[in-house]
Order: sequence, then C-alpha cells, then structure tokens
Amino acid sequence: MNKNKIHLKAPGNWINDPNGFIYYKGNYHLFYQYFPYAPRWGTMHWGHAVSKDMVNWEHQGVALFPTKYEDQNGCFSGSAVEHDGILYLYYTGVHYNQPDPNDIHQCLNDDFSSAQLMMTSQDGIHFDNFHDKKVIIPPITDRKIGDKTHTRDPKVWRGKDAWYMVLGSKTLDDKGELIFYKSTNLSDWELVNTVSKESGLGGMWECPDYFDTEGGKVLVMSPMGITEDETLEKNHSVCTIVDFEEETCTMEIPDTYQFLDYGLDLYAPQSALDEQGRRVLVAWLRMPEPVDGTWRGMFCIPRVVEVKDGHIYFRVHPNIEKLYTRRIANAAEADSAGYKVSFDIGDGETVNIGGYKITRNGNRICTDRNGVFPKNTNFRMQLSTPEVKDGFHLDVYVDANLIEVFVNRGEYVISNAVYGLTNEIQADAMEKIAIDTLE
Repeated sequence: MNKNKIHLKAPGNWINDPNGFIYYKGNYHLFYQYFPYAPRWGTMHWGHAVSKDMVNWEHQGVALFPTKYEDQNGCFSGSAVEHDGILYLYYTGVHYNQPDPNDIHQCLNDDFSSAQLMMTSQDGIHFDNFHDKKVIIPPITDRKIGDKTHTRDPKVWRGKDAWYMVLGSKTLDDKGELIFYKSTNLSDWELVNTVSKESGLGGMWECPDYFDTEGGKVLVMSPMGITEDETLEKNHSVCTIVDFEEETCTMEIPDTYQFLDYGLDLYAPQSALDEQGRRVLVAWLRMPEPVDGTWRGMFCIPRVVEVKDGHIYFRVHPNIEKLYTRRIANAAEADSAGYKVSFDIGDGETVNIGGYKITRNGNRICTDRNGVFPKNTNFRMQLSTPEVKDGFHLDVYVDANLIEVFVNRGEYVISNAVYGLTNEIQADAMEKIAIDTLE
C-alpha cells in the first residue's frame, strides 16, 4: 500500500480525475476516477479517500460503480455538494453503443452516449448503487444545445437563489462549450444558457469549475487539443478570470488565460472550500507508465487559489506547508513522504534535484527531466514558466514520483511526473539551499 501522506496515490491499478472533492461532516472527501483491474484506463468507478487535514489520506474502496443502462460503461467525473446534512454526488454515466468485442472496457468509433446522474449518501461512507441512482439529464438530443457523446463532468454549486450546474461540451462546429443548468431542489434541472467562444479555445471543454474569490471570478477547465505540437498530450488545464452573471448564466471568457500548471502534466482539476472557507484545488498527475508495475496516477499537493491584481496564484495549502519543519543536511535523511528544497535562484544558475534540473533563464524558470523520465514516451521533457514578476524564490516539493516547483509562493507552478530520482542535490551555490522534511 502506498503511503498517502501529502500526495494521495492510487491504491493500486489506475486512477485519474479527482471527483466530488468536499469538506463534509468533519472530513475531506476526495473521490476519483478508478479502474480497479489493471494500471491502465478502463471502465470508470469512483474510488474514495477521506482525510481530516488533507495531509493523511485513507482509501475507502469503491464508492460508485456501474449498475444502470446509462452508466453501464462507466461512472465518469463529477462533483459533490451538501444540503441538510445529505451528501449529493453528481456524475456522468456512459453507455457504449459499440463496445470493443475484444476489450469491453473500450469503445469503438467513439460511439457512446453520456447522461448526467445523481445519488446521495447520509454519511459520506455508504452508497446504494443499486437503488439510489437517478438520471437527471438524459443524453442531449438537440445538437444546438450540446453533444450527446461529449457532454460531461457536472460541477454543482450553491448560488444566491438556487443550485447551479455547469457541464463541459462542444458546439456544432466542434468548439468548446459550457452548458449551465439551474435547480431549486438538486433533483430537477432546467437548462439556462450555453457559453462558447467564437475565436475558440481548443476543442471540447472538460472538467469545468467555476468559483468566486475575493480578487475575481475564476473559470478553470481542461480544453482538448489546446496545444498543437508533436508531444503526446494536447489537452491541458487552463484558468482565467471571467465575468459571470448568475441568474442568466451569462459568462464572458477572455482570450487570455494561464495554464493551471506549467509542467503540463496536471489535468482535470477540481476545487472545494476547505474548513476555513479557502478555495482549494487538486489535480491528477498524468504518468506515462506504472510504478513498480502496480499503480499509476496520483494527485498534486492541495493548493489554495487566490487572485491578486488580475493574476491567479496557486499556493501550497497551509496544512501542508507547516509540516516541513525538520532541517536536514541531505535528501537521504528525508521522510519517505518527501522533502522541500527552498532557495533563491540567480540568472543562469542550475539546481539539480536527484536528476531533475531547475534553471533560471532571464526572467523565466525552466525545468528539465530528461534524466529522470522513461525514454520514448513522447512527453515534454523541458518546461518553462512565463516571465515572472515577484522575484526568483523557489520552494520545490519532492516526492519519489512528483516534483512541484512553486515559484514565488505560487505565482507560477511547474509540476512533473518523475521516475528514478536519486538522493543527490547539486547546485552552483549550495550554501543558499535549505532542505526540510516532515517532523
């Protein structure tokens, strides 16, 4: 069993998108896309983990699994809300019209239908998959509204006068689209509006998440095909500050955006409010191959989202940050859950953390994982932030399979999957470097 401290990792086999992230009855609940049979993608279930502090996580087994015609081939991504002490789960159910006869966990010709379903729990632990599921939005038949196949990932929140839901979809001309619904009882949903961009922003918009902060209203989503180079992953998570009028669900999406994370390995983020009311976000780390042949997929450090002067910051959650209090001389002395390396970096300097290289090139922070990544994977090896403005301080959180480089405490972040890190740290000026691990 993996040690699920700081980073929640697959209990075995495969995980991807975080789902149903919520603070409920004294616990943080994080559900996730889960294929329990092999370390590869397949028929989706919802795995489930709980934590008192977002530091120490315990897997609870499978919460949702296919039982209905509409979710016969998977319980895909969605969200959770609480009302009157009851936990409401919303997700996309998938039915394959053409299952692969040689592998029923795959679909032929992208021929499947997507519906939106809900179920409830009285305690966040017990789920009745056989009797409690309800289809709330059948597959869309009017192509002017959305796509019957690619409409998914319901995110639900409480507005001023009602409950609201946003779904990701695509338009008739294959541009990304958001579909907004409204409900007074969490069960019956009414279409309110659709939103897209004439100029486009990739293709289908997966995993949309909208929320308000003190500094501005934020849209987070994962457009498909947003990059066009020859690397494997062309779908990436972005965030932007938007104008949103709740009653009519009218949203103005600007042309400018930030990548959620400039390592371009994180995907399908989801946010929730923590116990103190802070907006916290987690995301799935895409990994090219299993670890030890047994598990594949993990989540990043929970990050507090803040907006300041029109820029979106992602800061390490205080519950995580406060744990790194034991100063060590080298990485070999670190706790098995990892360590933090902190330093200010000068122009042209390089810090090599176990084979993962971090360099400052002018006003940009650049990383290179060529030495700690499987060959012939077609993943990006060299990454870079935009030009930074808040200085050149780095806090690097190191796990055996994930490095997260926080630039200026969240102005930008580069997170990358890694394999085969060593315990050696090299730098042009080692005296400037502090290494801390968990007490």
